[in-house]
Amino acid sequence: MKMLSKSLIALILASTLSLSGCGYNTLQVKDEAVTAAWSEVQNQYQRRADLVPNLVNVVKGYAKHEEQVLTEVTQARANVAGLKVDREVLEDPELFQRYQQAQSQLTGALSRLIAVSENYPDLKANEQFRDLQVQLEGTENRIAVARNRYISSVQDFNSYARQFPQVMTAKVIGMEPKPNFTAEAGAQKAPTVSFE
Repeated sequence: MKMLSKSLIALILASTLSLSGCGYNTLQVKDEAVTAAWSEVQNQYQRRADLVPNLVNVVKGYAKHEEQVLTEVTQARANVAGLKVDREVLEDPELFQRYQQAQSQLTGALSRLIAVSENYPDLKANEQFRDLQVQLEGTENRIAVARNRYISSVQDFNSYARQFPQVMTAKVIGMEPKPNFTAEAGAQKAPTVSFE
């Protein structure tokens, strides 16, 4: 009987030690870090989306015949707002790609809106427009920082989850590699801006 209880204690101790080396807890911590970093990206995207209507309204008063650009910005913002963004986006590379494309579309539309403003000296001199433009530029910088933090978190998670024995644990509990940001096709080429 004593031998059986010693064997049982040894088995429990061995199981505990082997499970502590499987990486389960660290996988959970790193998964939460990715989720938190993604939340910050979303937070900054929301800040940008909140600024867009104000910027469009200020420009609208000056650039009445630039309706196409204003419509593009409004539509791009609506596309971003219409996407369901939750933890599922991080688990589905296709949803992640669609979300990323919608954000890129909004970025492009905002760039065209700012370019149009160059044609209106009174608009560029408008204090409210300048303030909104500065806020938008600051937000774009915050987005870049948040995306970089997300990229680092994903790299940390994916690297850890691919190591042995964590790879076994990740497979057993169904943890997949996290999707990462990718540049849009042609992003390495500088855009051409023409005011003709």
